[in-house]
Amino acid sequence: MRRTLVAAGVLAIVVVVPLVAVLAFRDGGGTSVAIEGPGPGRYRGSEPPGVNTLPLFRLETFGGKLVDSGKLRGKVVVVTFVDSACRESCPIIVAELGRSLSHLSPDERGQIRALAISVDPAVDTRARVRRFLRERGALGRLDYLVGSERALRPVWTAFHVLPAADTGDADVHSADVRIFDRNGLWRSTLHVGADLSRANLLHDIREALREPSKTA
Repeated sequence: MRRTLVAAGVLAIVVVVPLVAVLAFRDGGGTSVAIEGPGPGRYRGSEPPGVNTLPLFRLETFGGKLVDSGKLRGKVVVVTFVDSACRESCPIIVAELGRSLSHLSPDERGQIRALAISVDPAVDTRARVRRFLRERGALGRLDYLVGSERALRPVWTAFHVLPAADTGDADVHSADVRIFDRNGLWRSTLHVGADLSRANLLHDIREALREPSKTA
C-alpha cells in the first residue's frame, strides 16, 4: 500500500509540475525558429500543454559514445527514464521499445534516436546496463545514457523528472516515454498500464516523422 501511494504521488508530481514553455530555439546559424504546437487529436499518447522542447544536454551511452541533444535536430527523439534495478515499469518500457523499434523500416529507423536516461547512477554500471538491455531485446536499439549524479542531475531537472536516486527505491521514479519531433518539440507522452503499446508507439513515432522539419 505504501509503495502504491508513493508511486501515485510521483505520477502526480510529474503531471502537475509546470514545464517551461519554449516558443523558439536557436539553430546552428543563430536564427530564431518559431515552432507551432501539435494539432488536436493526432497523437495517441498524452499531448503536453503548450510548447516544450527537448532540453540541451551532453551525456555518454553505457558504451562510451557521447550524445549531444543539440545535434539531434532533424531526428525524432524518443526519451525514457530508467533504472536497471527496477522490476516494475522499466523492464516493460525497455522491452516495449526494443520490440517496437524493430518494426520500423530501415529508413524510418535512420531518422529516429531512442534514449534511456539513467535515474540511478549508483546502480547503472556499464555491465549491468548492457545485461539489462540484452535481456529485454533492446541492445543496439536503445541508447542508455549514464553518468555521475553530478552530470545527470541537471538533466533530470530539465526534464522535470523524479529520479530513483532521490526516492531510494528503484521502482519509484518518473517513468514515461516522451516523443519529440524533428524540431525538438515534445509531441506525445506514453505510460505503462495506460497507453504504452507497440501500436501506439509506432503510430506516434510515425506521426512525429510527418512533422515538417524547420531546421533547414
